[in-house]
Amino acid sequence: MNDLPHAALRWTLHVLWAATLAVPLVSVLREPSASRWLGVLGVLIMALAYAVAVREGRLRALVVATLVSIPLVAPVGPDELSTWAWIGGGAAGFAPLLLTGVWRWMAAFGAVVLSGLVGFFVTRDHTTYQMIAAAVGATIIAMAGLPTWFAGLLAQARTGREAQAELAVSEERLRFARDVHDLLGHRLTVIALKAELAGRLAASDPERSAAEAFEAQRLASSALAEVRDAVHGYRSVNLPEQLEAVRNVLREAGIRCTVSDVPVHGEGATQLALALREACTNVLRHSHATWCMIDIAEHDGEVRMTVTNDGVAVDPSRQGNGIRGMGERLAAVGGKVSVERSSTEFTVQVVVPA
Repeated sequence: MNDLPHAALRWTLHVLWAATLAVPLVSVLREPSASRWLGVLGVLIMALAYAVAVREGRLRALVVATLVSIPLVAPVGPDELSTWAWIGGGAAGFAPLLLTGVWRWMAAFGAVVLSGLVGFFVTRDHTTYQMIAAAVGATIIAMAGLPTWFAGLLAQARTGREAQAELAVSEERLRFARDVHDLLGHRLTVIALKAELAGRLAASDPERSAAEAFEAQRLASSALAEVRDAVHGYRSVNLPEQLEAVRNVLREAGIRCTVSDVPVHGEGATQLALALREACTNVLRHSHATWCMIDIAEHDGEVRMTVTNDGVAVDPSRQGNGIRGMGERLAAVGGKVSVERSSTEFTVQVVVPA
């Protein structure tokens, strides 16, 4: 998963919180009396409580710090700066981001009301305090709430894309399992019955027993041939059709896909199609990939397929079962697979004899 959007969101929250505490800090520092240091202490407590709430999820610490800051910060500073109203606005803005359900909006509304009460007892001007708290809270929600919502949608899209890839693999496995069951289920039942009948007739009717045994052997050979045909049909994949299917799947997943290929036939085309299927699954699992380029070219008696995307994959030295199995299949026909990774791209290269 790409952590860049989440890191940007975290930094946005930090900057907004720092901006919220900037005015109270300036205000308490302008206080001529020694009580300024109590105000500074209250602002520091709020900053520390926010860090604890974000990193460790202790929202109670933020609530307690907000209440403690009232006697420390509210009476300090010029009246025209409405010192504590900014802290109340920060609480109103961050409550919907840190809480869930209806409590988030109740907490935000409560912070605005509390700001009005503080303003009434400090300056007898509750309206100004409430307006500042509501404006600051709305600004924080607008600047951080919308990115948070988009981050949630992005996480859901990534989860859906991974589920889509796993579902495609599972459906293919189920299809093959159904085909094998249909082929072998009836034949194996008949073979078992004929083998049992041959055993019973071995002593009383040797000729008929031999005929039943021969029939069981014939059915077994026929079933084996049908299974081999099914496996061959499963493994023999049409490369142009696979290219088109991969392009459609990636585009439906929101990944731009470009394909350039040359006609390939025979066993090489089958191996490339199987490798392409595995590479496509990997791209879908790279939840932050936005583009994919597939290039197939023939040179010096070799056909080279290169699949490149901007998803950051695992370390090439830690290859998964898919890449390892691909390499084993390709080695059987004189081919090979290699994996390359850079800071921005991941490349799978497959080479088979022309």
